[in-house]
Amino acid sequence: MNCFYHPSVPAVGVCKYCQRGLCPECAAVVDDVLACKGRHEDEVRQLEQLTARNLFQSRRAGSVYMRNATFYGLVGAAFAGFGLWQLKWLGLQAGLFIALGVFLLYAAIANYLEGRKYK
Repeated sequence: MNCFYHPSVPAVGVCKYCQRGLCPECAAVVDDVLACKGRHEDEVRQLEQLTARNLFQSRRAGSVYMRNATFYGLVGAAFAGFGLWQLKWLGLQAGLFIALGVFLLYAAIANYLEGRKYK
């Protein structure tokens, strides 16, 4: 591959923004990646910042799912336990507590499994 701007000179890398081949004279190093010197340096810097922010948010999302799983699991167990405990006195109302508890336990499992994807 040759430089896009100097077709007779071999390229040393590719601009991260425009994907064009660059020779040493046309290449600028921005945050450990190459950019067209004087043309795409700001755009590449913004792309690198966006990538870093996305990685941070991805790690943060995993912890949010795990926190939700813990909360839903505890509340679901409490509702299901209370429903089972009150089953002979409340009848149908106890069934509603049990159903709500089972739904919350399902939500806890779903959040836990989703949170594992972000580790």
